[in-house]
Amino acid sequence: MVWLVVGVLGIAALLVLRFAVEPAALPNRLQDLLTLSISVIVESLPFVILGILLSIVVQVWLPEGLLMRYLPRNPVARRFCISLFGIALPVCECGNVPLARGLIVGGFTVPESMTFLLAAPIINPITIITTHQAFGFDDGILVARIIGGLAIANIIGWLYSRHARPYELLTPKFAAECARAEGDDHHHSRWGKSLDIFVRESSAIMPALFIGALAAGAIQVLVPREVLVSLGSNPLWSVLAMMVLAFVIAVCSNVDAFFILPFASTFLPGSIVTFLVFGPIIDIKMLAMLRTTFTTRVLIQLTVMVGLLSALLGLVVNVVA
Repeated sequence: MVWLVVGVLGIAALLVLRFAVEPAALPNRLQDLLTLSISVIVESLPFVILGILLSIVVQVWLPEGLLMRYLPRNPVARRFCISLFGIALPVCECGNVPLARGLIVGGFTVPESMTFLLAAPIINPITIITTHQAFGFDDGILVARIIGGLAIANIIGWLYSRHARPYELLTPKFAAECARAEGDDHHHSRWGKSLDIFVRESSAIMPALFIGALAAGAIQVLVPREVLVSLGSNPLWSVLAMMVLAFVIAVCSNVDAFFILPFASTFLPGSIVTFLVFGPIIDIKMLAMLRTTFTTRVLIQLTVMVGLLSALLGLVVNVVA
């Protein structure tokens, strides 16, 4: 509850500084920082709340074992089916964090939930529609984004499925929550459990959202965008530049296609695909939120693996397109 109050007060403080204080009284960079940070929060917060509510539905209101009942027994096919869950869930990457946490609590393995977490923001229907609206089928950007996102999620899910003790991938605090949920009694009402989950998830996610949004805003203010744009015509550097831009901007996956569309005239198609695949999985905001669930070591591994696979995907598209 304390961290929930901290997160809410932090977000409220940003809003007060931006809208209650005379803009002329603030330095230009501070104005930009507040505007960018608030834009990240405004984009993300509705989906975070939706993700928490869906997590509650999965943990409390669905019949026990319903999601698992019809999944294949083969681990590879099972993870692939789980990676497709995002088609039915129009939630961006921020909302998928509490939902993935709920899947783990609900009995899914850590690699299975991670596969869902990485694939869902790319293949959710809103993301697919907005990407098609922005690019159509030009240069294979839409197809490469969908296939690349699914491939990366399933490859990483397979790699972590080889881990001997998957629960060691989780932070000790969240692992303890999972253990407590398994041993929880059944005397509490569903509404009581729902309220308890909402408070716990909000307490974990809200401070991370505040910190992540503030960090994303600060980096955007400090990093000259002209440096990134100047690298757009080189097949390799354009891919790397777009990865940096995706990490810094931290824009919601539901609208990132429209954000990057103006860059399509100066950047190669493969670099655009890299932005659209890498950004929804790894950005400064997402790392802050994922830290509520996974250890720092896992986040470093994820960043490296997703970065390498996204760069490879971008280079292949540059060669083929």
